[in-house]
Amino acid sequence: MISLPATRTALVLIDLQKGITGLPLAPTPGAAIVERSKELAVRFRNASAPVILVNVAFAPDFADAVHAVVDRSFSPPGGFAPDWAELVDGLAEPTDLRITKRQWGAFYGTDLDLQLRRRGITTIVFGGIATNLGVESTARAAHEHGYNVVLATDVMSTFTEEMQRFAYEEIFPRLGRVTTSEAIALDA
Repeated sequence: MISLPATRTALVLIDLQKGITGLPLAPTPGAAIVERSKELAVRFRNASAPVILVNVAFAPDFADAVHAVVDRSFSPPGGFAPDWAELVDGLAEPTDLRITKRQWGAFYGTDLDLQLRRRGITTIVFGGIATNLGVESTARAAHEHGYNVVLATDVMSTFTEEMQRFAYEEIFPRLGRVTTSEAIALDA
């Protein structure tokens, strides 16, 4: 078990939105990640610890998207559906904070850091999709910003088991503590 002070810990869930949770994911389907994330979010809310829901969205003309030259760009098969950026049904509660990002990571270009610091948060528990893209990018930035990072592996998934394994075994242990949602205890 990892015991965390509820008053100084936040749950940040990345990209649990309609256009991403339905993609082919491994090792765990999006629907299972959403259900586990909902359960973890309830525990945080019951402990009066902040729940922050991050989605990725763009202007209709994509003028606010990153336009760097890359060898492999990402766009969903068939393009973006009209509800692509909406959080999955039943995830958000009125007390949750919402952050919209325009790139993989949720720190750059958003007020995530400001919202965490104003609430006295020193530890962030992460979950979401995709493990090695949005979650990892945001966890790296959290580490660089001096936050304690906890990575709940059972509330994350990505596109291949190999990508998942590499993140868990090689990257995450260098950023923080790797555990499961069931092994996280919030102390009053």
